[in-house]
Amino acid sequence: MAHAADRGRAERDGASDDAAGSDAAPDWLGLRGRSFAVFGVANRKSVGWHVGQSLQQAGARVAWVVRSEARRTELAARLAPGSVHVCDVERPAEIERVAAELAALGPLDGFVHSIAFANYSPDPATGAPRPFHATPRADFLQALDVSCYSLVALAEALRPQLSRQASVVALSISTTRMASESYGYMAPIKAALDASVVFLAKSFSAFSEVRFNAVAAGPLKTSASAGIPGYLDAYLHAESCTLRRRGLATQEVADAVLYLLSARSSGINASSLLVDAGMGVNYFDRDLIRRANRPDPPAPRAL
Repeated sequence: MAHAADRGRAERDGASDDAAGSDAAPDWLGLRGRSFAVFGVANRKSVGWHVGQSLQQAGARVAWVVRSEARRTELAARLAPGSVHVCDVERPAEIERVAAELAALGPLDGFVHSIAFANYSPDPATGAPRPFHATPRADFLQALDVSCYSLVALAEALRPQLSRQASVVALSISTTRMASESYGYMAPIKAALDASVVFLAKSFSAFSEVRFNAVAAGPLKTSASAGIPGYLDAYLHAESCTLRRRGLATQEVADAVLYLLSARSSGINASSLLVDAGMGVNYFDRDLIRRANRPDPPAPRAL
């Protein structure tokens, strides 16, 4: 007569065989049946879109949260009815409202913060991008509110419905300590976001095991980045700096987010996961040095 442990093992083995023979994808991350909210979905090029789609493919339930009714209309045709919510995080009343809407869906196993905004207003005298020291106070504080404080506000608003071991992931950048002239004052804003992740993890640890982490992504091709002055040149340079000589794909960042959302990363908390294809260690690449010291001559002009 088989022992209970043997019967349990046989049942598990049988279940594994059944799953392997079915059309269901392997659930290595354990996301099937879990519920998440994704904040900051702009369009199909955004990191939030890739994260949400990947979560759904893994069998998770996703509540999509966009900034405006116009964006809800754009995305609604591609998503399940009733799954898209609206929240302008600059308005506390809208944060409270979307929290109530999400509460009606049941406990959340986590949420993704993919929200950022910066007003890159040009210098009125020259029309050129402003140097950092000339950043208007209003622009800086608005970017801080939308891109950083919103994580704190959403964490507090959603606190009652987060499961005890939920995971929260914020989208940050890999270059908060690189003085990119094109990215301007958003690097200090993202640095504040990274610090907020740490303090939220500590704060929530007093009553739960909710984890807070960030994905520090290298430059990406997204609609949001297209609005950054001079971004294309910076992106092409970053692409040449990666160890593989190929730019970072948005899906690669989304995959890292899914890992942090899953219980497979349960030992990671209050951290930033760097996803930059090795860009940050390759400054002294031989080819980059050659091009800097001996620039390629300009191509001959056609007659």
